[in-house]
Amino acid sequence: MDDRSVPSEEAPSGAGNPEEPDNLAYQEPRIVQNFYGSVNNIQDLENANNGHNYGTLNLVGFGPSNSAARHQQDINAIDQAATNLIRLLRPILDASHNRDRKLSPPDSACFAGTRTDVIRRIVAWADSTLLWNTHVLWLYGYVGCGKSAIALAIALGFERRKRLVGSFFFFRNTGDRSRMTKFATTLACQLADAIPEAAPFIEKAVKTKPGLLQLNVVAQLRHLVYEPFKAAARSAGRLLWTTLVEGPFLIVIDGLDECEDRQDVEDFIDDMLEFFKNNLLVPLRFFITSRVEQHIQGRLKNNQVRLENLINDCSRDDIDTFMTTCFEEERKRNPVIKAYIQKHGEWPTKADKDKLVDHINGSFIFASALFKYIVDPTDYQLTPMERLPHTLDMNPGLDTLYAQTLSRSQHVPHFTDVISTFALLFEPLSIVKIAELLGIEAYRVVHVFLNLQAVIHIPGTDDLPVTMCHTSLRDFLTTETRSGAFFVPPSYHLNLSYRCFSLNLEDDLSRHPWYLHNTYRWRFHQRHWKKFVATTPLQSASAGLEQLSHLSDRGLSYHLFSFLHAFFCVFEEGSDYAPIQAMEILISCIDSLALALECDPAPDRSVPCSEIEHEHATTLKYHVFHAETKSLRGQSWVPLGSRLLVSHLDI
Repeated sequence: MDDRSVPSEEAPSGAGNPEEPDNLAYQEPRIVQNFYGSVNNIQDLENANNGHNYGTLNLVGFGPSNSAARHQQDINAIDQAATNLIRLLRPILDASHNRDRKLSPPDSACFAGTRTDVIRRIVAWADSTLLWNTHVLWLYGYVGCGKSAIALAIALGFERRKRLVGSFFFFRNTGDRSRMTKFATTLACQLADAIPEAAPFIEKAVKTKPGLLQLNVVAQLRHLVYEPFKAAARSAGRLLWTTLVEGPFLIVIDGLDECEDRQDVEDFIDDMLEFFKNNLLVPLRFFITSRVEQHIQGRLKNNQVRLENLINDCSRDDIDTFMTTCFEEERKRNPVIKAYIQKHGEWPTKADKDKLVDHINGSFIFASALFKYIVDPTDYQLTPMERLPHTLDMNPGLDTLYAQTLSRSQHVPHFTDVISTFALLFEPLSIVKIAELLGIEAYRVVHVFLNLQAVIHIPGTDDLPVTMCHTSLRDFLTTETRSGAFFVPPSYHLNLSYRCFSLNLEDDLSRHPWYLHNTYRWRFHQRHWKKFVATTPLQSASAGLEQLSHLSDRGLSYHLFSFLHAFFCVFEEGSDYAPIQAMEILISCIDSLALALECDPAPDRSVPCSEIEHEHATTLKYHVFHAETKSLRGQSWVPLGSRLLVSHLDI
């Protein structure tokens, strides 16, 4: 099991192009291909097929009867229904097991011959139709023990057997994939695709229940997944036959601990168990993997759930198989290793490989990261033969490896800014976008990342997102006791908030606000600020703005940002400034506003009310109009700064 992609499963080829009959006036309809597989590269919604497609593709000839036209109408109707459902539900297209794992981690797959025992037990559980069998299996274990690779293997296996309803692979800080927002709608689209009989029930639920897509995840799962599956199972003989002959259908959920919406996760688990408690005969199973988190463990450890502890299945033989295969492949393609073997014989020796396997101690992610470190093609100072002994000196676990790898770029210009940004982003960005956010050139970002490929996925082009091999790297960087000199403090969210604000304002003043809504900086500039405030005592938040004092370009955006956020600190919910403190802050606000007005490139203009300016000014008005409820009531300087700004924005 490693970070390599497994070969994609190809659909069987069709019957080819049979010769045309002599009589073209009449052709009987022919089934020329049974299609099953995935359509992943969706460029146009009109051609979209989300997830997997099971069924028959009928290519129909022409003839005097209307059968061809009817068949074509049926195909068109199915295509249109699928398109309509995708438009209605707007699912995530990169959350399933069929996503491009290089662009959408985790990139984990089981090596042939590994994890066979645990996979066999999971398959036996999912195949069982015994009434006392549980509907839910929870596979849990520590970081890097192979949970995602096993989830992928199970999903692929049940897809081949046409019993996979859907899959969702959570991954932290990847936008919707780290939230519950699109969880139900994505599974619903996959359900409609895997079991077409469920599609009408899903579409009916959306159309007859206004506001359903704005309800909580529990309501959405009930109406879009559970009930449509039940209805399809009752009405479709095919589903009953499949269940009786082969076993129930399966939904695979990987990395549930990676979901940021902890309360929604708890609600999902509670409602799922309640649904199965009241529907014991429904032929549906949930396979869930996660780390042991209290909000998950406290709900899944009960008699309705089968538990599988993966720690007990991390065998030395599997690690040995993995490392042997990796070294064999590297020996074939690495000319340095080939030249070494010609003179010195076998590498690595059996004794060295055994030491390495023992040192890894059952962690697949540690094994994968160590191997990448040993054969790292960007390290020109040491050969793989010289790096192998160093790995045996590393403490078992990832922290030492992370520190060792990061130290190779520590001296590179902009290292701290690039790594801090990379660690705190709410969704992955490309090299170009990271450079834009930091105000540096793209080659500077590449220079930092180049030596870190043992722990970071760098795509082939600068416009695809850079991702972490494993989210444990973010945990390492944001935990001071673990990362030491590489620690990324939460206060760096302030820098990111400012950079987003500055770029937004620049585009806004340049009359280019029309594309901002789809940009990272538009969607997350306020969230970075809120993260900064959430991790900083309110009394210190305004003082924290001094972190930006090192900026050389202290123009309009700097002073306006300082004014707006210092002002909001005073009126933030839960703030408890003494009147004198508040007065000092607001006086500094007025100073910042005055400096901002002086920096305005067109101070005499009547500024049109763009969306960005309107958002800030409207929020500002709200705080001013409610300031009388605060202890600052009656102070003439409270609304002064905001009135100046509102007047300047001409709204």
